[in-house]
Amino acid sequence: MGSYVFSIVLTIHVLVGLAVIGLVLMQHGKGADAGAAFGGGGGGASGSLFGSSGSANFLSRTTALLATVFFCTSLGLAYLAGNTSSAPRSVMEGAAPASAPADGVQAPAAPPADDSKSGAIPK
Repeated sequence: MGSYVFSIVLTIHVLVGLAVIGLVLMQHGKGADAGAAFGGGGGGASGSLFGSSGSANFLSRTTALLATVFFCTSLGLAYLAGNTSSAPRSVMEGAAPASAPADGVQAPAAPPADDSKSGAIPK
């Protein structure tokens, strides 16, 4: 289920990111009004150089809303990527257990070879 939710949030994130890019490119920049303030716009000085542009229009409000959604999906993706509880903590957790012989009879364990001279040490 975690992978399914991650895929949905990632899809929303990419779509919102593309929408933000498109909306920013469609907006009229404030730098274009700077030339009009010095008389280059043909209509004289319509407002000051960095004057009030009035209330925010539809494009700027939509851009702000989509930027907020983009930020929230970024946080959501970071949270979902950090929650990987299904991964094993150790290399040995995924190892298969040792199996018994097929006939069900266990072979007796061989005694360890005693090549040391520890028996010669007096007690």
